[in-house]
Amino acid sequence: MPLLITGLVLFLGIHFIPAIPALRARFSGRLGAQRYKLLFAFVSAAGLALIVIGYVRSPAAERVFAPVSAAFAIAPLALTLSFILFAAANMRGYLRHTLKHPMLIGLGLWALVHLLANGDLRGTVLFGALLAYALLDLLSAISRRAVKTFVPRVKYDVMAVIGGGAVAFGVMVLHRMFFGVPVVSFGV
Repeated sequence: MPLLITGLVLFLGIHFIPAIPALRARFSGRLGAQRYKLLFAFVSAAGLALIVIGYVRSPAAERVFAPVSAAFAIAPLALTLSFILFAAANMRGYLRHTLKHPMLIGLGLWALVHLLANGDLRGTVLFGALLAYALLDLLSAISRRAVKTFVPRVKYDVMAVIGGGAVAFGVMVLHRMFFGVPVVSFGV
């Protein structure tokens, strides 16, 4: 569990810096834009690696609450929607234009479904932290009015739906192999 928590602190901590413009400007000013981006990428990657290793090494047996059966039922749909929103976050489509922060909404949805479907301590720590981050960063982005303006185009929404849907399908098919839990009956 210590590796998981350390990874979360690194990964989420570095991701909170852009949510505080003065702090980001200070880091970027001291380090320079390129070094700041390199540090951000390095700390993010190190944190993500520690999250994965820490999650795998943490015992799954400790129960915090009973898993919610409805979470299993909606998981395929929620996962698909989340991946579509992740894709839409980087495209100039109507989804991003309307939702403003589709990546944070997708992360919150993904984390909530996983939190409710797990119920063990390691899952509660991981998915609870990611859900809290998504909510706090979303509130910060809304309060800062952190929205880029652009002219939306439908082709980007089509790309987000097809790309996000394809990735979601692949993750669902391989979920049992990578994470030990089947999400769909036809998974490997």
